[in-house]
Amino acid sequence: MKTRILTCICFLLAAPLIVAAQEDAMVTSMKQRFGLYTERAVQEKMYVHLDRPFYLVGETVWFKAYLLNGATHRFLDLSKVGYLEILDSENNPVVQTKFSMSTGQGNGSAQIPATIVSGKYKVRCYTNWMKNFSADQFFESDITVVNPFIRFDPDRIVNDNAHYDVQFFPEGGRLVKGVESKIAFRAVAADGKGIRFNGAIVNAQNDTVQKFTPEVSGIGNFTFTPKEGETYKAFVTDAKGLKSEYQFPAVEDAGYVMQVKDSTETWLKVSVSARLNTDEPTYIYMLAHTRQANPVIEKKAVVRNRAVFLLDKSKLGEGISHITIFNEKVKPVTERLYFKRPKAKLEVDAQLARTFITREKVVLNLSSSVAAATDQMSNLSVAIYLDDSIKGDLQQDINTYLWLTSDLKGTIESPEYYFSNATEESDRQIDNLMLTHGWRRLNWEGVFGSQPPKFANLPEYDGHFISGKIVDRVSGDPAKGKDAFLAALDVPARLYAAQSDQQGKVTFEVRRFIGPKEITVQTNLGIDSTYKIEILSPFSKQYSPNPLPAFYFDKTFENQLLTRTINMQTVNSYIPRVYNQKKPTLTDSLAFFGMPDEKYFLDDFTRFPTMEEVLREYVKGVLVRRRQKEFHFRMIDKLLPNTYYTTDPLMLVDGIPIFDADQIMEFDPLKIKKIEVLNSRYFLGPMTFTGIVSFSTYGNDLSGFELDPKVLVMPYEGVQAQREFYAPKYDGGNANSRVPDFRNLLFWAPNVVTDKKGKASLEFYTSDQTGKYSVVIQGITPFGVAGSKKLSFEVGKRNF
Repeated sequence: MKTRILTCICFLLAAPLIVAAQEDAMVTSMKQRFGLYTERAVQEKMYVHLDRPFYLVGETVWFKAYLLNGATHRFLDLSKVGYLEILDSENNPVVQTKFSMSTGQGNGSAQIPATIVSGKYKVRCYTNWMKNFSADQFFESDITVVNPFIRFDPDRIVNDNAHYDVQFFPEGGRLVKGVESKIAFRAVAADGKGIRFNGAIVNAQNDTVQKFTPEVSGIGNFTFTPKEGETYKAFVTDAKGLKSEYQFPAVEDAGYVMQVKDSTETWLKVSVSARLNTDEPTYIYMLAHTRQANPVIEKKAVVRNRAVFLLDKSKLGEGISHITIFNEKVKPVTERLYFKRPKAKLEVDAQLARTFITREKVVLNLSSSVAAATDQMSNLSVAIYLDDSIKGDLQQDINTYLWLTSDLKGTIESPEYYFSNATEESDRQIDNLMLTHGWRRLNWEGVFGSQPPKFANLPEYDGHFISGKIVDRVSGDPAKGKDAFLAALDVPARLYAAQSDQQGKVTFEVRRFIGPKEITVQTNLGIDSTYKIEILSPFSKQYSPNPLPAFYFDKTFENQLLTRTINMQTVNSYIPRVYNQKKPTLTDSLAFFGMPDEKYFLDDFTRFPTMEEVLREYVKGVLVRRRQKEFHFRMIDKLLPNTYYTTDPLMLVDGIPIFDADQIMEFDPLKIKKIEVLNSRYFLGPMTFTGIVSFSTYGNDLSGFELDPKVLVMPYEGVQAQREFYAPKYDGGNANSRVPDFRNLLFWAPNVVTDKKGKASLEFYTSDQTGKYSVVIQGITPFGVAGSKKLSFEVGKRNF
């Protein structure tokens, strides 16, 4: 009996230690799985600086892309290709282009097509890796485009209550009977702007139980406790006195409710109230993280339907943090966002005179600084354009985008307001913003699932991916394990090989693939002639739900529009389009297989009328054999001179694989400039070849060589060639030139790097256009501190 009593006492004493060990094990497991997920699911964040907000058709959009690590906002050298699209109101692309990036930066241009109609358009930008996640995480910005050659009517905005969008957002996402909750609300008109109104919550007996009014941009909050057996509906009365009914969130019988408050300057109080259908002891977990970094995980017991977490603010990163509560099965039950103001900001300044004359030289002195930083180097982009009476909505600056809107769902009205003043009132408004625009960025099943996450789209770290699908020509079924080849008529010759996966998909990683090209894609036609390849578009088919704002154009500006139209056409006629493409180096001039073992320039020899004679008489490393009335090539192994391979080598004509030697033998040798031979095994991706024989024509254009009809030949646009912004210089007496200069965009500099003191200087010349010009500067430091600056100056007439 004594032994049994002692055993029970020891067990009771050890029980808390066992529970604590289990708790620590679960928290440790969550930390490990969260860490593994964040290592794999690297978050890219992109900001694109556009040169101006308003365009005419025929004008050029210049842009600078900043590719950053989503957690730190530092440059991320992961993806080397960016995708930029201009979409209409129905998400139809009117412009699609690819551009190169290096060390997290890239820039380019896109011309507005002359065929599109006037209206608002959406510019969005992303990488191949970003396609693994929601389209809400793509960069988006609105622009205004006017086509003066096609009659247009602005959108008509009907600001009546039938077009109001009124939504309610319980803190944490749930409303539970008998549990007090903070409920945020947002009411906007058809134009996306917040409205002023008086609201009321009414129960089933039509008794008003709660009144509410907005504070800023139609957003506000109130505290409410739903009662047992009650149902509710909401009424909103706008400034015109029109009253409408709106849906109120459903009230749940059981669940969790979260409340987050600033307890002190150091601590954040996270209170969780529960109404559960069990009397058993319950544990919950809190996971807080800032853009998948700085994870804090704790476990608490729910005592008397309540648990309180004290979260050290210093453990949270700056910007938006996610706070999620999980139940014992590690399933999310409630979540909300919390904002911590960033301390550092890049202060950008620009010094220049306020008034100039036409065709005058302007010196723009830039400076940037971060408080208490020793190295003030920063990367800036600068746009200077005519700020005439025809205006578009200004683009959001890089600082508010990175810290606020890029991590929120939906359209934020006047985001700069929340950064203009750091007061208790603005802190309250920004917390309302967290409640009304919050969203769950992470798929928790993917984070805490039994299998590591898989991503369909790889980052284009070394080159652009061209993807396709191999299918049976008759049945259309995908073909797995088939070899595929992609080549383009290019100098030097480049060949890419891939093998199809279980779904028949093939992916070619192409390097230095610049500008428009004509590509050939085929399987090994000597073996797999019953299959065909379909090339897939690299542009995303997923779109965010963010609507475009209404298009409005004041007809009193028709004369200014006519002037700008004439100026646009004049600029396109007289200003050259400059492309700067690097000349190939010696290494770049080699074909993909490198230095050949043998090279023959046929003009150095006596010409023979047939290809068979040329190969037999001159090309030592290739043996021509004929078997069953078909020609075959056999390569002599350079490592074993007395032996030769027993299979055909890889045969190329201007870099394009040819799998039938008879086609080559029938070709006119007078059209061949050179023959190159590689006398050894060559490995290309998953394939092995017993040597290479490459035939090159004089124009590298096949010179009439007929490809097999089964070869897919199609145009394909690579990354755009680097184009330099051109602006005339009026020095040395050029100011009196009679060539008209009606540029609206005076200057565009996408890559301005300051010295370690934060200084830089730019020079440009004004045009013949007088008026007010805007200077917009966006930039960021290598440490992820962003900032911007806007200023203006006047240009007057030149006195002759």
